[in-house]
Amino acid sequence: MKYTTLGNTGIEVSRICVGCMSYGKASEDFHRWTLDPEESRKMIGHALDLGVNFFDTANVYSFGTSEEYLGQSLRDLGIPRDKVVIASKVFFNEGMLSRKAILREIDGTLKRLGTDYLDLYQIHRFDYTTPIEETMETLDSLVKAGKVRALGASAMFGFQFHNMQICAERNGWTLFSTMQNHYNLMYREDERELIPICRQYGVSLIPYSPLAGGHLSHRGWESGTPRSNTDRTIRKKYDHAMENDLEIIDAVAVLAERLGVSMTEVALAWTLAKGVAAPIVGATKIPHFDAAVRAVDLTLSPEDIAFLEAPYKPHRIVGALTPTDSTEIQVK
Repeated sequence: MKYTTLGNTGIEVSRICVGCMSYGKASEDFHRWTLDPEESRKMIGHALDLGVNFFDTANVYSFGTSEEYLGQSLRDLGIPRDKVVIASKVFFNEGMLSRKAILREIDGTLKRLGTDYLDLYQIHRFDYTTPIEETMETLDSLVKAGKVRALGASAMFGFQFHNMQICAERNGWTLFSTMQNHYNLMYREDERELIPICRQYGVSLIPYSPLAGGHLSHRGWESGTPRSNTDRTIRKKYDHAMENDLEIIDAVAVLAERLGVSMTEVALAWTLAKGVAAPIVGATKIPHFDAAVRAVDLTLSPEDIAFLEAPYKPHRIVGALTPTDSTEIQVK
């Protein structure tokens, strides 16, 4: 395993991050395909054996049980707290990013994880209903209180992220050090504005869905897995651009065959070649982690990268919320 540092934080993380949305109590209302406590512990333990030390979860994943499973697994495995980097998120909750909501949710997250601090606390989306100053001052207070070591953001529009960074700068508050955006070979819209802004601020990219919900790990569109059969979110994210995306998938398959590696390795190696610090990989089977880790050592040539990127056509925005989206979340 290779390691890197998140932004200017000094926090060292593995070049692969474990996405813990795959672990938690399965339910009809959220995800039917998540792993139970025992299987989750096996996956987390295997990732640790491979040298992975970076784990990403959220307060809403499987209604909080993802955080519980991760915390319990690390304790059961006897992993010292300072040997792992734990990240979680806040937003899809009552009050979204208001001061009251953030202070309530961080305590719930820490309790479920069984720890007294987070290495990285991320806002899950941009909140149109709360003043930026209120959110940034509250997040800064968590850093000052020692509950959080560093701050991160997730999918949003470039101007929103820029405005939040400027707000923190002007007030002497903690800036965001990471961006967990939607980024993969099938979705590259953030290359236009958000990613350049992250580069400007020295912010590390830790994208979610680096394999596009598994689409980039196999030929064709359907895989027949429990997740692909039941995850409506993946269909909303990708089905609308299936014709173009199948061309991209074919390119990944061709290059993988040419290099004698898996499609997973090619797709993840591309993200690393594009300057990503650590793609977030949600795996439910041991071989999935093995392939992800092998990607760290796969170097793609400029010609390989050009070949993979050639089929791409502009996609509609998926990830960043509009004001209407935010209102609907608040109503629910």
